[in-house]
Amino acid sequence: MAALSSYLPYVRGYTHAEQLRLALGLALNALVFVLIAIWVGEPLLELLGISTAALTATGGIALILASVPLMRGGGEKKPDDSNEEVVKPKNPLFTPLTFPLTVGGTTFAFGVAASADVGDVPGRLWLSVAALAYGIVTGVTLYLSGHVERRISLETSAILDRVAGILLTAIAVILLANGFTDLVTARLNS
Repeated sequence: MAALSSYLPYVRGYTHAEQLRLALGLALNALVFVLIAIWVGEPLLELLGISTAALTATGGIALILASVPLMRGGGEKKPDDSNEEVVKPKNPLFTPLTFPLTVGGTTFAFGVAASADVGDVPGRLWLSVAALAYGIVTGVTLYLSGHVERRISLETSAILDRVAGILLTAIAVILLANGFTDLVTARLNS
């Protein structure tokens, strides 16, 4: 339920069919990212020279850029009786919906750590089933946010945008702080 309100500002301006495509795209993206983390995450990060801490901090920065305007009220809709056309937002599927809102450095790190924990192929297959469930729940949550968004008033929508902006900014700060803390800790331990 908490994630549902976070998705509300990003589904606005899209038709029901477009919201369904966003939900399916997000479910697929979440599944793919978690499967990559489970099956090839650790060697991939090593090959790229990227730590999960850096990925987490980057996710925090990206989420701050998307959430602060919501928190400040920049995402409010114009009333339907105005003569201004409602502008459809650019496609938010990859950023910020997939990364960092749904899947970020922490999620990727969890997938890598869980994969290392189970080690063998049968364990990774069970983790893959869990990743599929995560993708489905994420897609359904985004889809339901479209239904909620269509049924709330402009005033309620503006309030929920600001609340979502506050929550998302708080999450972004946590991601940023955790990422930077882990980067410093890793540097001090090396």
